[in-house]
Amino acid sequence: MKDYSKDAKIFKALCDEKRLYILELLKGGEKCACALIEDMKIGQSALSYHMKILCESGIVVSRQDGKWTHYRLSEAGIKEAQNRLTQLTK
Repeated sequence: MKDYSKDAKIFKALCDEKRLYILELLKGGEKCACALIEDMKIGQSALSYHMKILCESGIVVSRQDGKWTHYRLSEAGIKEAQNRLTQLTK
């Protein structure tokens, strides 16, 4: 059987309303975790949980700046997710 673990990570990232909202927020450009926490009105641990899943999928990448992490969409990760969906459904 083929290994679908990467695909599962991609689609897990897309199957939660909060994570979809985070992707919507990141369409406007890089955001600090502090801004995401404020926009979403959630705690740091909840955001951290969602961002871990999004980063593991490859759709989002992060960078550290002092005590805060900044997140942005990954064009390569988005293209990979689109390609995998196409390959699985054609």
